[in-house]
Amino acid sequence: MIIVNLIGGLGNQMFQYAVARSLAIRKKVPLYLDISPYRTYKKHQGFELKRIFNCAGEIATAAHIRSVLGWCALPGMGGLAQQQSAIRRFLCPQLIVEPHFHYWPKIWEIPDKAYLVGYWQSEKYFQEIAATLRQDFTFCQPLSEVNQDWLQRIKACNAVSIHIRRGDYASEKVTRNVHGLLPLTYYHRAIRYLTEQLEEPTFFIFSDEITWAKEHLRLPASHYFVEHNCGGESYNDLRLMSACKHHIIANSTFSWWGAWLNSFTNKIVIAPQQWFAVEGRNTEDLIPNTWLRM
Repeated sequence: MIIVNLIGGLGNQMFQYAVARSLAIRKKVPLYLDISPYRTYKKHQGFELKRIFNCAGEIATAAHIRSVLGWCALPGMGGLAQQQSAIRRFLCPQLIVEPHFHYWPKIWEIPDKAYLVGYWQSEKYFQEIAATLRQDFTFCQPLSEVNQDWLQRIKACNAVSIHIRRGDYASEKVTRNVHGLLPLTYYHRAIRYLTEQLEEPTFFIFSDEITWAKEHLRLPASHYFVEHNCGGESYNDLRLMSACKHHIIANSTFSWWGAWLNSFTNKIVIAPQQWFAVEGRNTEDLIPNTWLRM
């Protein structure tokens, strides 16, 4: 079996699920999702995959985890191994800790009985099962009337999504120091580029601080601010983003997936050149080759 440790917001969960789903399919073994970290993780909306999507895999029990990790199944061991690289040499071979941020090709050599810890943020881990993932990531909740109206508006024009991520990036010093806030120059440069490239684009702006976006973003073309999806309904912003034809994403896995789920053949996706504020993380495999970095 393949068990994946899930943690973080919806975008992170989707990456973690995607790599584990790819491994489980390749090795022809069952997939299990360990959601136990959400007992103490209180940020964002908690574990959301099964509520939002038609995902495969069962929730892992303590017995499942022990059957794979043995003594390594002690509470917190996965997180400890992720932080302390010296420990990894002494842990059981079934505990697979992401060794670095960029794509790790040796993942395909791991045992078919394994427990994954990491973020695994590269399309290279799951590109070969893209069609399966698009099916897994179909939304299982019916659209509300207001979101249905927005969806029809998006489909009726040459829609471009713009995602501005602030929230904890702005309010929490530690998070801001790691991720950083994208400058407005990035958005204005991307907007100018798409305005020149596309015929009559209409911009749809999504943000966890929509008031800030209204006050600071300059838009020369037709545009709308989408501001009604909050709290447990926030995932509907990703749903609407994925219906747009083109995208300007933030340094956020949430809008990364909004762009990836869009199946429009000629889509233009613009991503920031610098994804993190901290140095030392190789992000060359994070952005698909067909996307543009600015």
